[in-house]
Amino acid sequence: MLHALATLLGLQGGANSGTQARARGSFPFNILVGTSAAALNAAFLASRASQGLPAFDQLASFWATLRSAHVYKLKVPAWIRSSRIAAALMLSQQVRAQQALLDNTPLVDTLHRVISLGRIEQALQDQTLQAVAVTASSYSSGVHWTFCQMAADGPADLWSRPGRRAEFQQITIEHLMASSAIPFLFPCTPLWVDGHREFFGDGSMRQSSPLSPALHLGASKVLVIGVGQPERASLAGDNAAGSSGRPTLGAIAGHALASVFQDTLQADVEQAQRVTQTLRQMPREIAALMPYRPIEVLAIAPSQSLDALAQRHAGELPAGAYNALAGLGALGAKCSPGGAALASYLLFEAGFIRALMALGEHDAYARRDELMAFFGQPSGH
Repeated sequence: MLHALATLLGLQGGANSGTQARARGSFPFNILVGTSAAALNAAFLASRASQGLPAFDQLASFWATLRSAHVYKLKVPAWIRSSRIAAALMLSQQVRAQQALLDNTPLVDTLHRVISLGRIEQALQDQTLQAVAVTASSYSSGVHWTFCQMAADGPADLWSRPGRRAEFQQITIEHLMASSAIPFLFPCTPLWVDGHREFFGDGSMRQSSPLSPALHLGASKVLVIGVGQPERASLAGDNAAGSSGRPTLGAIAGHALASVFQDTLQADVEQAQRVTQTLRQMPREIAALMPYRPIEVLAIAPSQSLDALAQRHAGELPAGAYNALAGLGALGAKCSPGGAALASYLLFEAGFIRALMALGEHDAYARRDELMAFFGQPSGH
């Protein structure tokens, strides 16, 4: 979606000349906020924001060349598929050794290779960006922490609300690993907050107010890119059932993870839009007394089920992951619908990523007029 947006903005800029064209080719965001995989995107873009729109081409290239081996490793022999007991024993040994199913140290190397943390600070200093923030969830305290790296003249006040807090910290690879540490699959990451160490996992877990960081950091217009699905295809009807009619282990695991990552984004967007509409209907003098301000929010989510997409590409799982899930009965036959939701968290292979990117581009072009209006540009049909 972001790649398509950059293409649209670049084409519109190409229709102009001189200073205006250069301005339209500049980086279009002042604040970048991300959680889970979006935290990786935010940091990647922040590290290349000074390059302008080409940063989005580079992000697309990064994802297009990413593979599961760059994210995690899991060595399980093929024969394990024939025995659920053997699969469970072998995987339990790995869980005891690293407190998670998968070893995600390859992701550490990948992020160090593609994200220049120093360039994030440079983008803030030269005022290409105002702030970068990522959110992670503390297993130690249950608090959602947002870690903010800001320009010197950015807002000085941070927030503390029930269950969610913020702290000024320079974004590191550890923050990105914490924000994207999918529970059960990836190990937690220790971070220091309030002068002591806590252990963190994926920031999307039961996130109650996903728009809050952007608003606290001063955003008046927010482009929201979510992953909420129109239908959880692999959890519907016969698709989730095994031969006995019961839901497969893969369907149950996928449903459990979907419940952990409960989608509060759309509800938060709708609330922000309702508050803004109410404020605009009030007399200006009264609205000025309210502890709220109008926010323009444009939210875009996939138009198709990502579970259904994963179902078509489940056979691309690396051998170790496929053998482990098949051994546990989580996939059943190759490309089984029942394992699609679970497989979608582990698929970092070419076919699935290309399909995701194609869906994002389709959805962006379908809402071209809204996107152009959001950025104050004509649609340029």
